[in-house]
Amino acid sequence: MNYTLHQLQIFLKITETKSITKAAEQLHLTQPAVSIQLRNFQDQFDIPLTEVVGRQLYVTDFGYEIAKIVHKINNEVKEIQNKTLSFKGQLTGRLTLSIVSTGKYIIPYFLSDFLKINQGVKLNLDVTNKSKVLKSLRKNEVDFSMVSILPENFSIYNEELMENKLFLIANKDFNITEKMYQPEFLNKLTMIYRENGSGTRWKMERFFESYNLKITNKLELTSNEAVKQAVLAGLGVSIMPLIGLKNELLNNELKIIPLKGLPLNTNWNLIWHKQKSLSPVANAFLDFVKKNKIQIIETKFKWYEKY
Repeated sequence: MNYTLHQLQIFLKITETKSITKAAEQLHLTQPAVSIQLRNFQDQFDIPLTEVVGRQLYVTDFGYEIAKIVHKINNEVKEIQNKTLSFKGQLTGRLTLSIVSTGKYIIPYFLSDFLKINQGVKLNLDVTNKSKVLKSLRKNEVDFSMVSILPENFSIYNEELMENKLFLIANKDFNITEKMYQPEFLNKLTMIYRENGSGTRWKMERFFESYNLKITNKLELTSNEAVKQAVLAGLGVSIMPLIGLKNELLNNELKIIPLKGLPLNTNWNLIWHKQKSLSPVANAFLDFVKKNKIQIIETKFKWYEKY
């Protein structure tokens, strides 16, 4: 048997995409080139790696077993590349983060310059809701998580990044007639919620409880972006993080309703397990954040101070 790394990488991409067309697109190759390499790789085995039923490509059980081995080989090749860069004095390795969905408006600005400086660092970034973020942290699947509400009964370290402000938001057609509404006013409106497990929802429900509000007219959506689009469409109002509303507020597509008790304030935090042994890459990123966060906030989030 005489396979090349190129063939292994192509086969692995085919098993991931279940499509020669998609594999070719992601590898920036032509379809015929990928097909030829798959055929050359297959010729070295007596057992089929893939099969086509109708027009759909399927990976056989044997193919999946080979893919597992190829995946390990691919990781070892990357480790060779990392070691080479390391001996040249460059920081190498993988940085893995899991962040709550609204964190996507913040974390790129803390990552951008770090990754430009350290081009040997590869990033894995998972954007999901709070409960899944904490689950990945507990299972030691990530270096850091980013949340706006620190978890209880969980042994962590944290590095505060910036303030998180939540306001009552309506679309441009909402007629504001008072300088300050009382919380009971919310009973007259349709309130749009995030799903269970969301930190924004948790904070919003604690606010309702503090004023003994029983919201009856409500919708539930599964992402901050979905909530924003629903508010823009006039389906209701919501208590939302300011961080994801910059363009809509500047363009007067959304407006902040003045409500007693708002804004709700929390802080965005980078957190990691106290028992976690941080890798050189993770330590370097944490050091970068500590040294540069004030400058990043001042240059990238100046607009935030107006609200």
